[in-house]
Amino acid sequence: MIDLTLNEEQIARTVDLVRERNIIIPTLAQQKNPDLIPEKIKNELKQIGLWDFNPANLFRITWKNEPIESGGGFDGVNYIEIPTELSGVDAKIVAIVGKWFPTGAHKVGATFGCLVPRLVTGQFDPINQKAVWPSTGNFCRGGAYDAALLGCESIAILPEEMSRERFDWLSKVAGEVIVTTGCESNVKEIFDKCWELRATRDDIHIFNQFEEAGNHLWHYEVTGHAMEEVIRAVMPEKGRFAAYVSQTGSGGTIAAGDYLKEVFPNSKIVASEALQCPTLLNCGYGGHRIEGIGDKHVPWIHNVRNTDFVTAIDDNACMNLVRLFNEPAGKAYLAKQGVSEDLILQLDVIGISGIGNLLSVIKLAKYYELTSDDVVMTVCTDSMEMYQTRLKEMENVHGVYSELDAIKDYNRYLMGESLANMRELSHQDKRQIHNLKYFTWVEQQGKDVKELDSQWYDPEYWDCIHQQGKQIDRLIEQFNERVGLQK
Repeated sequence: MIDLTLNEEQIARTVDLVRERNIIIPTLAQQKNPDLIPEKIKNELKQIGLWDFNPANLFRITWKNEPIESGGGFDGVNYIEIPTELSGVDAKIVAIVGKWFPTGAHKVGATFGCLVPRLVTGQFDPINQKAVWPSTGNFCRGGAYDAALLGCESIAILPEEMSRERFDWLSKVAGEVIVTTGCESNVKEIFDKCWELRATRDDIHIFNQFEEAGNHLWHYEVTGHAMEEVIRAVMPEKGRFAAYVSQTGSGGTIAAGDYLKEVFPNSKIVASEALQCPTLLNCGYGGHRIEGIGDKHVPWIHNVRNTDFVTAIDDNACMNLVRLFNEPAGKAYLAKQGVSEDLILQLDVIGISGIGNLLSVIKLAKYYELTSDDVVMTVCTDSMEMYQTRLKEMENVHGVYSELDAIKDYNRYLMGESLANMRELSHQDKRQIHNLKYFTWVEQQGKDVKELDSQWYDPEYWDCIHQQGKQIDRLIEQFNERVGLQK
């Protein structure tokens, strides 16, 4: 569970800081339903850009932002539908879109779920401590942004091979940026740096997304409810919700599946990863290029017993489809295949990991022989705004993208996606994957093996986390009342 023990002396100091900086903290209920946001704040947002460093943008940590760069209000959940012309399958494929969060990625939500409970309980001291955000991509960006809005200083940690856009932006926002060796899947090196900081500094508070229950809870509460709204909006009259597909990453986004399975008990939860690092599929390891999903371990907050299926996606497929979806020759060829102009103009909302999720959905639809009555949900965590340098790098290596390239990529990686590298999980398969947590979290990171066993044997372990949303909202409301700005 999330520790909600109160430190009254620290809460009092934090209240003074927050009042001085004119900060009001939104509740999870308001992030799920922006109708609950006070009109005064909605009016203030009309003058503020989506990425601006203004505390009012805390209220834009929602899937329901109006999809414009400045002055937007709130609408329905932002999502994109993938038609048969693009997927090659009959299933109704829907992905919610993270581009319209501040920073252009949904990780500002996950970091909010980690930071705010510590802030309003007084467990984190924003005056004397720096928030440390260990990450393989967008988490440290979201953490640095949220911390800046909440009056905190940050330290970002991420691998050296992540996209240039991430480093350029972080250099302007985070107080410190620590670069570790390796690529997307080099998570242990990030953890090692955290232990080094613990041993050498007393001015830090580490928010490790892979073990933070607040990350899991935010997606269960906010992302899960957003997906339910979309499902009910697009579901055919006699349709069914078949599955939720998410790359495992930090174990946060996939937690939305826990909520969806409660609402739709017959649905499946599908965990996806890179074929070049198939940890869940066959205890594999390696480096890959699907930025933002993390690998070589099973996140502490991944409810493995609730996961039904694993797929592994070739990162080469993702990188080639990035070009198909974004290069002029690729777009022109998609139009010839019957993809609508409106959809082609929206394809840039799908980042590299979003393409990986799409390919996993296609695999699943073929495996279960899904029809047009079946809805499958997935997520585009960020957009191509984060990866323009990758397009330039591929052009430098492979040359200008041509129609022939588009023909090959469309037919090989979309229409030709196969049933290879996927695994329907038996009870023992799930137990095997769960047991992998021991080596990272008990042996390396000092977790209690009894808690590891509770995650598997005790259903209340996860239920108790899921029930903490209302408690946290009450603490936020009490904190805001003490600050006194809402009046």
